[in-house]
Amino acid sequence: MSAPILSVRNLSVAFRQGGVDSLAVDGISFDIAPGEVLALVGESGSGKSVTAASILKLLPYPAAHHPGGEILFEGRDLLGLDERQLRAVRGNDITMIFQEPMTSLNPLHTIERQIGEVLNLHQGMARQAARDKVLELLRQVGIREPEKRLNAFPHQLSGGQRQRVMIAMALANRPKLLIADEPTTALDVTVQAQILELLAHLRKAHGMAMLFITHDLGIVRKFADRVCVMTGGKIVETGPVEAIFTTPRHDYTKKLLAAEPKGAPPVADPNRPVVMEGKDIRVWFPVKAGFLRKVVDHVKAVDGVDISLREGETLGVVGESGSGKTTLGLALARLISSKGPIHFIGQNIDGYSFQQMRPLRDRLQVVFQDPYGALSPRMSVGDIVAEGLKVHERGLSAIERDRRVAAALEEVGLDSATRFRYPHEFSGGQRQRIAIARAMVLKPRFVMLDEPTSALDMSVQAQVVDLLRDLQQRHRLAYLFISHDLKVVRALANNLIVMRAGKVVEQGPAETIFQTPKEDYTKALLAAAFNLTAIKAGTISQ
Repeated sequence: MSAPILSVRNLSVAFRQGGVDSLAVDGISFDIAPGEVLALVGESGSGKSVTAASILKLLPYPAAHHPGGEILFEGRDLLGLDERQLRAVRGNDITMIFQEPMTSLNPLHTIERQIGEVLNLHQGMARQAARDKVLELLRQVGIREPEKRLNAFPHQLSGGQRQRVMIAMALANRPKLLIADEPTTALDVTVQAQILELLAHLRKAHGMAMLFITHDLGIVRKFADRVCVMTGGKIVETGPVEAIFTTPRHDYTKKLLAAEPKGAPPVADPNRPVVMEGKDIRVWFPVKAGFLRKVVDHVKAVDGVDISLREGETLGVVGESGSGKTTLGLALARLISSKGPIHFIGQNIDGYSFQQMRPLRDRLQVVFQDPYGALSPRMSVGDIVAEGLKVHERGLSAIERDRRVAAALEEVGLDSATRFRYPHEFSGGQRQRIAIARAMVLKPRFVMLDEPTSALDMSVQAQVVDLLRDLQQRHRLAYLFISHDLKVVRALANNLIVMRAGKVVEQGPAETIFQTPKEDYTKALLAAAFNLTAIKAGTISQ
């Protein structure tokens, strides 16, 4: 075996606050050989991203420091380098792809400028040479018509395109080591497959080593060579991928492998009343042009969709980004305007104004994708959950309201004593439970769940799925479940709608579609979610 390109030896990372040190990483060691993919897996808070950031000294120093250890890259200890020496390594020999490209890319700079900056700083390329190289890189990462994208800003690209731009920046100087920190978490399954195929191909073409950080064990099994399992800042198990997956030794590894959402959705009763029904729902956004800003066309975000959802039933809505999933949900919840009749618990609400909808809001609730962004950082958890009660049940006394809040938190598996704390003091899974409690405290009939598990670890996903099933059975809730994670959808949905470009591609009982899909697009989605096979040679077969 060749000498490792990166050796981490007894590395510890501590954060100092109020004169007290807290260990985030505790004496870990691992090697990465040239051309090898090492996966670092574990739940949120296990120390994965802190370890990755330590390699390039991207932590908030001096609050963060290293009580011990060394990080050897080609024999040099990176922890001992000064800032000038590190700048020669960052973006040149070692590069990094972050989880959320929208926050990693500068919103004020064009794509050409951002990628060109890397080439100018490390290779001193002139403007025209840099432009030619940027075009080559964009073609290499699969951006179509790259000439048209040079002057685009990040917000004008899709999530998959932004991640491809991040990869182009990372590969601009042909690094020897690529650190990929959750590069596919927020992407649809088909885009995820394309990104992994691209990384596998580039790894083979350039002989590049990779440190791949993820909580998706399905990707790890098909993409990595070796795995390090982390929890509580320590590496508890290391080994070849197949050995870890087939014969795990540590209890925590076994727990991770068993954490995938399982079970079947509650059985739907066809005799229960219809809670939400929509016919020929359309959401068209006008495209205006010319001096007088006349409407010349429409973006048909949702185009003729029918739905019917009964009490105690879950309707899953799946499809790629831009397919119209969330727009459909927002239309049903009357958060955006739409055409076509919508009936909610017997009332025709499609023409209702904001004021007319207000008395119905307690029975029609929404749980959003990002619980941290959906919860006010300035309000305590108790105030967040109680906010709806203050609006819809003004007759409650302060004591009665507090009792309802405590009961709602207990029902979603949180200690009611935590209602005096703030959102930043909770993990991602706990914050999502708070968001669910905020919806449940009002005793709704219909809940729109917009990607509620996409940002969560596998084990936390499984817990949230179990919680949602339990709440549904207990309160006979109707769920509209929007997601790109088909494994989670399969565990929750009774019926399924597959959307593409605003239209329904396939619709019917969920298990029938999962077992015997009829349409090619549905088959492609299912193949990407369940049969993704990353070949080390650099291709992905489905």
